[in-house]
Amino acid sequence: MRAPMKEASTVGPAVLADPAFRRRRTQNWLFLGLLYAFFYMTRYNYTAVNAQLAEVLGWSNTDLGVFETVMPLVYGLSVFLNGPLADRIGGKRAFLFGALGVFAMNFAFGACLLLVSKPAAWGLDAGRHRVVLEAARISGGLSPHGLLTTMATLWGINGYFQSFGALAIVKVNAQWFHVRERGGFSAIFGILIRLGLILAFSGAPLLSAHLGLRWAFWVPGASVGVLFLLNWRFMADAPEDVGFAALDTGDEPAHAEGAEAHAGLVEVIKKVFASRAAWTIAFSSMMIGFVRRSVVDAWYPKYFVETYAVPKSALGSFAPYQLAAWGIAICGIAGGFAFGLSSDRIYRGRRAPVITYGFLGMAVVLAAFGVVHRLHLGPWAAAACLMVLSFFVNGSHGMVGGAASMDFGGRRAAATAAGLFDGMQYLAGAFVGMGVGKLLDHWGWSWWMWAPIPFAIVGAATISTLWNVTPDRRSAH
Repeated sequence: MRAPMKEASTVGPAVLADPAFRRRRTQNWLFLGLLYAFFYMTRYNYTAVNAQLAEVLGWSNTDLGVFETVMPLVYGLSVFLNGPLADRIGGKRAFLFGALGVFAMNFAFGACLLLVSKPAAWGLDAGRHRVVLEAARISGGLSPHGLLTTMATLWGINGYFQSFGALAIVKVNAQWFHVRERGGFSAIFGILIRLGLILAFSGAPLLSAHLGLRWAFWVPGASVGVLFLLNWRFMADAPEDVGFAALDTGDEPAHAEGAEAHAGLVEVIKKVFASRAAWTIAFSSMMIGFVRRSVVDAWYPKYFVETYAVPKSALGSFAPYQLAAWGIAICGIAGGFAFGLSSDRIYRGRRAPVITYGFLGMAVVLAAFGVVHRLHLGPWAAAACLMVLSFFVNGSHGMVGGAASMDFGGRRAAATAAGLFDGMQYLAGAFVGMGVGKLLDHWGWSWWMWAPIPFAIVGAATISTLWNVTPDRRSAH
């Protein structure tokens, strides 16, 4: 490894051809990316096993919706407020701080299940609806709903620490990737998200089935702990921290070249929050959040359990569900590459056109999913719809959360831009969390896939207003 330089000059993208630079960037990206993937596992492991949690503790869909409201609400506010902080302290410090909290909260959440001395007993009422016949017995003087409050609080705190993941990853990579590479970066960003979701939705039910429900939280938490150590040792904030010259990433005005990546708070806030384009992207991100958090990233395990009568403990071995879990991931990755490379090569750095197509694709696939459900075409067809929906949702999300955050924040304000874009998406998710649970308890699944369609259409109309906007020095963003 080269000795760190005290003062780094700024060099153009020619340095990207340097094999030493590319090797060091790959190493950085590997450890950073794996930790981010496990952040996703430690965020969605709850969703993957929520049907089992409900069975053990006697919770309704409305009760489960508390978690789907608390987590995205705390996450959304935190990622929004912590963006300027991450820009100020740097991505590495922010990521390591978040990792410690995620590790602790997952262990505490799993430990709460040790308080259950007897699971809830379920049966059928006169109308043949499943109801709790005998409440779960909880040690320590807690009721099942008292335990729900405790666990929801822990999960909300987990959301606070989770918020540093997205902020850190765009902050670090904004120093290492030129603007013309970032569409491709967004594809890699999507791979990490999908890897984390495979680990959560496919792995957590298997951990629960073979080791016990609490291990669905303890194993992912321990993995974050190991990756904390690896990133502390091997990950660097910027090229100049490991002996390379600072990269001219092409996203700052000419007079800012070579300026410090950790700019002043007022400058960072003005750069992002005074931008009409940034607020337009943020509103579009909210529309992605309505679709993503109401269907493809939250409730579909429960959909398979309740629609196709899959035993909760057997969900991990139900083939259509596993197809959906893996297919959502693989199609999400494909969407990331298709959208990212198209924005780089066909649209020359413009992100809005491909995101517009993504929203229109979401609307079409959601309508097709509604028809599949209404015609009772079965779990394999439902899995196929979820897979194709993931292509459009995650292709669009990768562009907003990855490329656009770096483009419109630049080296100095990437985390603040990510906080705005990602935060708005999760705040939208908080609106649909408990609301979806309550509606499912009253009206079932027939409306579930139709409800997000208007948000997809509004998202397409909004982001299309930025059709010709680019983040380079010549655009007034």
